[in-house]
Amino acid sequence: MEKINNVTEFIFLGLSQSPEVTKVCFVVFSFFYTVSLLGNLFIMLTVCTGNLYKSPMYFFLNYLSFVDICYSSAIAPKMITDLLAKTKAVSYVGCMLQLFWSHFFGSTEIFILTIMAYDRYVAICKPLHYMTIMDRDRCNIMLLGIWIGGFIHSLLQVAVVVQLPFCGPNEIDHYFCDVHPVMKLACSDTYIVGVIMTVNSGTIALGSFVILLISYTVILISLRKQSADGRRKALSTCGSHICVVIIFFGPCTFMYMRPDTTFPEDKIVAVFYTIITPMLNPLIYTLRNAEVKNAMKKLCGKKIYLRG
Repeated sequence: MEKINNVTEFIFLGLSQSPEVTKVCFVVFSFFYTVSLLGNLFIMLTVCTGNLYKSPMYFFLNYLSFVDICYSSAIAPKMITDLLAKTKAVSYVGCMLQLFWSHFFGSTEIFILTIMAYDRYVAICKPLHYMTIMDRDRCNIMLLGIWIGGFIHSLLQVAVVVQLPFCGPNEIDHYFCDVHPVMKLACSDTYIVGVIMTVNSGTIALGSFVILLISYTVILISLRKQSADGRRKALSTCGSHICVVIIFFGPCTFMYMRPDTTFPEDKIVAVFYTIITPMLNPLIYTLRNAEVKNAMKKLCGKKIYLRG
């Protein structure tokens, strides 16, 4: 059967149809996005200008901040400008590009968080071999694997969606192009496509979550053998990572580890992993990590000294 595509653009219904609510959302999400950009840029500047970059943990934290900036930038600017627009339109090509970039950076963030959990496992459970196991060459190979994995996942998502026929209507009940809302507009049976999408995204989310669970279970068991000071320091660094994992994986699991269905709560849940989590990551790692706070103080001190 030949593919029919009469849709050249999609219309977002957005977060709300109320003018008062959209104005409040514009102010709030503009603030969130600004904080996300500045916070993650500051984390990257702190890691790159200090000695932290030599540590595998902060090597991956630097790229986590970079991915957070890219991930939120793939969605937030369009969503924020649409809050004040009368017609929230996006071209078909623009929608597919947003779908690609959001899944590319979203899956890349999942992979980075998983590698960071493995890094903490090696640091705590195999401290004498830590720098040998997590040397720079191996970290670079892991990072390359992360980017390739994210690209393959995203390419598969888009490749399946572009094969669907769209003959109208063209209104997406969401504030950005995501798999389930876009698939609802297809004028063909999407059951098989939905299964492929669920297996693709679900395997990544569930597989990564299992690795994270195993890593932290082993870490908690091994901490019983360490001194009180060692346990405190280990729990401090792991606590930041666990907070980020819970905030990011919870909404992602709700959205993607289920059949091809949509719920009214989807848009609110999506706000957490597209807008709020990229903003909270730098705050969590800053407030709970003494090394990052000290490095930031030194960086600020240098700037004040140079200005003086």
